[in-house]
Amino acid sequence: MSSVPVAVVTGSNKGIGFAIVRALCKQFPGDVYLTARDPGRGQEAVAKLQEEGLRALFHQLDIDDLQSIRALRDFLKEKYGGLNVLVNNAGIAFKVRDTTPFAIQAEVTLKTNFFGTRNVCTELLPLMKPYGKVVNVSSMVSSRALRDCSQELQKKFRSDTITEEELVELMTKFVEDTKKSVHEKEGWPNTAYGVSKIGVTVLSRIQARMLNEKRKGDHILLNACCPGWVRTDMAGPKATKSPDEGAETPVYLALLPSDADGPHGQFLSDKIVHTW
Repeated sequence: MSSVPVAVVTGSNKGIGFAIVRALCKQFPGDVYLTARDPGRGQEAVAKLQEEGLRALFHQLDIDDLQSIRALRDFLKEKYGGLNVLVNNAGIAFKVRDTTPFAIQAEVTLKTNFFGTRNVCTELLPLMKPYGKVVNVSSMVSSRALRDCSQELQKKFRSDTITEEELVELMTKFVEDTKKSVHEKEGWPNTAYGVSKIGVTVLSRIQARMLNEKRKGDHILLNACCPGWVRTDMAGPKATKSPDEGAETPVYLALLPSDADGPHGQFLSDKIVHTW
């Protein structure tokens, strides 16, 4: 078993994820795993970094596939005995002009962005070593979507005692409400991506609380962050930040010093904690 520290970035063959891997290759004192659904694309991305003189390793990961998540979990357990840094970056977004029915957009978007991310956390958080760092890539869109929720929903999502089960129920209800075309009547905003990222931000708050309760002495720091509006396939060419600039806040959180006692359970953008 290797005693080398190890970092994993989900959805990292392009865009912000790729930029996060690049920065970690330069700054993280250990093995950095670039992951992708498609092994061909993943290997290509690793080769691209190699040309820059950087060494990333590849492991297949499709966060929509529980078997794929568990294969990564078993590999990390066997080879490294755990995990030091986890960046949950994988996510999808439909284009604004996409004509896919909203209920399908809601189901597909939440399946990956919320339920997929949650499955990765369920399998990999128990592997986090003391002083580990977990970064869940969310979005400022989650704050905007939260403001557009009914007062009742806002209260639930801002609650300091909401459980993971209650959050899963709410996310499931949103998808069901869109299928019945009653989501706006039920107090939901008209953005599947926004709701999926509310889920990621609130999940992060719950997970940080659980770490405090169950593993306080391990000093694991877990946060959600917004990379900003970044020029990627997802956000388009008009966005204001380059992928490397988008990677700055996730990388800052991934590399917090071992004596740092925070931020933890927070939502950050541009390295600044924002009130949820």
